[in-house]
Amino acid sequence: MAWGLLLTLSMIWGSSFILIKTALQVYSPGTVGAVRIVSASVFMLPFAIVSLKKQEKKNWWLLLSVGMLGSLFPSFLFAIAQTRIPSSVAGILNAVTPLFTLILGALFFYNKTHAKTFIGVLFGFVGSVVLIFAGSEGDIQFNSYGLLVVLATVFYATNLNLIKYKMSSLSALTITSLSLLIAGPAALIYLLFFTSFTAKVGVVENSYYSLGAVVLLGVLGTAIALILFNKLVKITSPIFTSSVTYIIPVVAVVWGLIDGEQLYLGHYLGMIFIIVGVYFSNKMTQRGG
Repeated sequence: MAWGLLLTLSMIWGSSFILIKTALQVYSPGTVGAVRIVSASVFMLPFAIVSLKKQEKKNWWLLLSVGMLGSLFPSFLFAIAQTRIPSSVAGILNAVTPLFTLILGALFFYNKTHAKTFIGVLFGFVGSVVLIFAGSEGDIQFNSYGLLVVLATVFYATNLNLIKYKMSSLSALTITSLSLLIAGPAALIYLLFFTSFTAKVGVVENSYYSLGAVVLLGVLGTAIALILFNKLVKITSPIFTSSVTYIIPVVAVVWGLIDGEQLYLGHYLGMIFIIVGVYFSNKMTQRGG
């Protein structure tokens, strides 16, 4: 079950970056992020209503954190970042999530970590730096938008540790539906009052096509994928779960190449360093406990 969930998630999330790119052809990053969360929240609403009355007050702060860190903030960060970096590069940078999961788990959640594991963290850090400085024409230039993806992975890693170590009593469906119930209204308010969404939908060419891409992203890539992800967190370790990012970069790169994106030596070197770093960290963690 664990490996099946891992591969399914990799395919879904690996395809998310090309869907974001498609949506950005018409809509602003804020609109894309907001529609993604609103559509996911609406899809999960029936499940949220069922779970609503069963929750203790102590769980709501954790659910708020999961909704913000695991869904809302990353949705906006990735959309903004992809206005200046290729979808494939965003997918590659996303692969540093296990490394931050490891670091945050060791620092704040008392997760024992082998000292040699941090060699893998170093590899991942080098890979991230290479990607951020890899120019579109193969030259060296700093792209600050890559840091937005890195920040999103920090949020993902925090969210992953919270679910594993602080929310073990809640089901994956409950965590997903209620966290999105919290994030949904904030996204809806932003969408209606702070974006040009209503002025574009049905008016601008391809607006429905791009809208369909982001709704699909919200329902499949956020709602359904989060249920699978939270289930995977609960039946395995955080490091195993975050290893979904081994395959995500490959899927993202394939979609990017199909869509005509160009990757250069620095991009491939960065991906290799990150994947090697994640692999090495995971291997040492399994050995060292």
